[in-house]
Amino acid sequence: MQTELHPDYLATPDGTRAGQILRNCVHCGFCLATCPTYQLLGDELDSPRGRIYLIKQVLEGQAPGPATQQHLDRCLTCRNCESTCPSGVEYSELLDIGRRLVERQVPRPPVRQALRWLLKEGLPSPAFTTAVRLAAALRPVLPRALRDKLGPPHGAAAGQPWPDRPHARKVLLLAGCVQPGLQPNINPATARVLDAAGVQTLVAPGAGCCGAIRAHLADLRGGLADMRRNIDAWLPYVDGTGGMPRVEAILMNASGCGATVKEYAKYLARDPGYAQKAQRISALTRDAAEFVADLAPALAPRLAQSAGTLAVHVPCTLQHGQKLPGTLESLLARLGFKVQIAADEHHLCCGSAGTYSVLEAALATRLRDRKLEHLERLDAPVIVSANIGCIQHLQSGSGRPVRHWIELVDQALGTSA
Repeated sequence: MQTELHPDYLATPDGTRAGQILRNCVHCGFCLATCPTYQLLGDELDSPRGRIYLIKQVLEGQAPGPATQQHLDRCLTCRNCESTCPSGVEYSELLDIGRRLVERQVPRPPVRQALRWLLKEGLPSPAFTTAVRLAAALRPVLPRALRDKLGPPHGAAAGQPWPDRPHARKVLLLAGCVQPGLQPNINPATARVLDAAGVQTLVAPGAGCCGAIRAHLADLRGGLADMRRNIDAWLPYVDGTGGMPRVEAILMNASGCGATVKEYAKYLARDPGYAQKAQRISALTRDAAEFVADLAPALAPRLAQSAGTLAVHVPCTLQHGQKLPGTLESLLARLGFKVQIAADEHHLCCGSAGTYSVLEAALATRLRDRKLEHLERLDAPVIVSANIGCIQHLQSGSGRPVRHWIELVDQALGTSA
């Protein structure tokens, strides 16, 4: 796609990179068929091709307005279009650039701006878990919408133990920012499953939010600060320095975090102090399904004879972001589960998309309900996924339990308390 960059963008890193991405787009339109918002709204400006055109206009000097901002905001960043694109257009990176450029030029209504600030500062905060516990205590008097976001009561699962046996093989786990508060059993379950296969799970105390929340809300500076903090916390374990044990991998049991950390090298490519460090971190990062797949031969004989039937929802961040389609389904089948998928809907987004389900609630709800309509037709008592956001979002509308897949593996192994 031929693009004439406005002089304001010619010598900037964002302008240069956006120009490179735009030149790869041939406007073929293959992306329209796999874009959830285009399928719902039927407006080409709510498709990847239309949004690319809007970003091109901004880069060529046309002033954006609220309508431009709305069309870019409506994108889920599910990256299904990237899986479909025959030209390899790195759409998600272009979208982040476009959103930042428009954010600087189009003021938002104060209430909307305050909500975005609350999300990007509140969700990654260490105080988030405390806030969730307070909200849980007030659950009976909370509005229905807020109760839905909290998910079901945690019950006894929150108190289940973290294994303390040492093993020669060790991995780092990113505990996450919202996951410990909303679903406190996922991380201990991960550690127990790995322990059963002879792998010890460690957590670096200084690590926090992966950076995705701020980066995708047009706060690149804040997102990069989160990434640098994590790199500094992890490198002693990667190198085995400072008295820390050496780890063989950095594990992500939230696929959204995994998609981001695997791209630290891209985010920090222009940072002379962190570019090489980020490359090392990205190279060592594995999604939990990706890592446990190598442990399946050791785990499978230990699972109960009947591991059960699962309706599997594969997050966009696993199949499109991390480019690992089929990994989770194959793993669960190898471990003895009967795996069911909603074939017609399998590749499409559930509507969670990080903060999207809060900021674009109406569209997110429509996508969730369509996804659940397909999943609940399956003959499975439980729905499993691989990302905290998808789990909470689907559970808010589902009559069936929605859980992280590793909790079901933990349960079948009998390692939980």
